[in-house]
Amino acid sequence: MPDVIAADGTIRNDDWVVVPRPAAGESMDIPEDKPVLIPADLWLAAHEHFAAKPSVGVWFDSHDEPELLGEKVNELPLIAVNFPRFVDGRGYSIGRLLRERFGYRGELRAIGDVLLDQLQFMKRCGFDSYVLRADKDIAKAPKCLSFFTQTYQAATDTDQPLFRRRAS
Repeated sequence: MPDVIAADGTIRNDDWVVVPRPAAGESMDIPEDKPVLIPADLWLAAHEHFAAKPSVGVWFDSHDEPELLGEKVNELPLIAVNFPRFVDGRGYSIGRLLRERFGYRGELRAIGDVLLDQLQFMKRCGFDSYVLRADKDIAKAPKCLSFFTQTYQAATDTDQPLFRRRAS
């Protein structure tokens, strides 16, 4: 099992299994003994089956729209957003939309091609846990979560830009 790092810098074992999207005509192979993350649209299609199961969360791919879940967003204990390539920034927007527009209060996790230098930016967009790419050293991650002491823009972690914070 890979490790996951939380926004506060703690590292813990990750028990969640990401269930890949099945090929056309195939069914999902969902392990019964572990918490699972399934594609968001497939969770929604079988919502009644998965409702009230605390061991089932969803994952979004970078092209998915968070509007898909709508008001059901807070029924989920964990939502993961896949970053298929580090240059694909759509996951940042998904994170902000889930937190700010849809009011998601559960754990928001970044998965996929997650690099150390992205962590603080992901944190500012509302992510609170991260699974690093396998070739990255998780021991360096806590420092990367607070690399910058000041930020200019407002984000999920501060509602005022720096010039307004300085003026008050």
